[in-house]
Amino acid sequence: MQKINRGDIPAKYAFDWEDEPVLRVAQGEAFQLETDDALSGLIVDDSDDPEVHNFTGEHVVSLQSVWPPTYNPVVGPIYVEGCERGDTLAVHIDWIDPWRYGFSGILPGIGPLGDSKRWADCSEPHVQVIEHFPGPSGHTRDGTGKYSDKLTWDLMPFCGTLAVAPEREVFTSLLGQGPFGGNIDCRDVRAGHTIYLNAYHAGGLLYVGDMHGGQGDTEFTGIADETRATIQLSATVIKNKHAPCVRIEKPDSIVAVGINLPMEHAVYDACDNMMQWLRDDYGVSGKDTYIRMSCDPAFRIRTYQMVRAVTIQHVVGAEYPKERLFPAI
Repeated sequence: MQKINRGDIPAKYAFDWEDEPVLRVAQGEAFQLETDDALSGLIVDDSDDPEVHNFTGEHVVSLQSVWPPTYNPVVGPIYVEGCERGDTLAVHIDWIDPWRYGFSGILPGIGPLGDSKRWADCSEPHVQVIEHFPGPSGHTRDGTGKYSDKLTWDLMPFCGTLAVAPEREVFTSLLGQGPFGGNIDCRDVRAGHTIYLNAYHAGGLLYVGDMHGGQGDTEFTGIADETRATIQLSATVIKNKHAPCVRIEKPDSIVAVGINLPMEHAVYDACDNMMQWLRDDYGVSGKDTYIRMSCDPAFRIRTYQMVRAVTIQHVVGAEYPKERLFPAI
């Protein structure tokens, strides 16, 4: 199996169609990538007493020495044989194993309370280390996260940044978002799910990074459980097909993503994406879907990313169960 280990290649901080591929894979071929955390090694080692950089020290300041900051390193691009402009790249995630440690906390200037006087302790720099423990499989993919001596929870690892190279423009891996994917911090980009991305260039040119041990709805502070990880994934191609935005297929439901500002426009876009998906692939009329979205309790809106930071947009998903994917009127 092909694998890129952490440190084998230089980290990338943009989705650029002129980048040379770092890996070429056949359709359906499983491959593995080791990724760094969003702050490129904020936790230095995985010992019992690890060295941890703070958010105001030299390590983070160096990442902020350019604009936009060199946060959010990604691995790529990966060239998928048989993928051409105008196709859809279907990326299936087999599993994600987070590193022993992750971190969250309060990064100065990020999040809605960064300048709050009422919540003064929510504007002060703080690193919260989260330790990851293996689960029944012997891996962290089904493990637990230790937030403190009093609180643990089940991990839900996911890939925060999954993108193909956009058509013309170059977007940073920190701020780039769109129909090509990007830094959308969608917690449904996880094991057992297939993510559909529009392809704009030969090979698709896939970028992967920004793994998380888990995340709550909205990622309110702008920092979830950020971690290094190993991910195994594969990709296939759907010929001559494009969608308005990212789509996700889960075992029992489908999710149409919307990316926009303000939040309500992201919701509108997700619903429109869902309506087109049901019309084109399942023969459900727009009127049928439109009415059902108002009255069927199984229709849900998922709030993935609602972060106040630079030009980051809001990310939501319109979700509907597979058992309902048929014309009803």
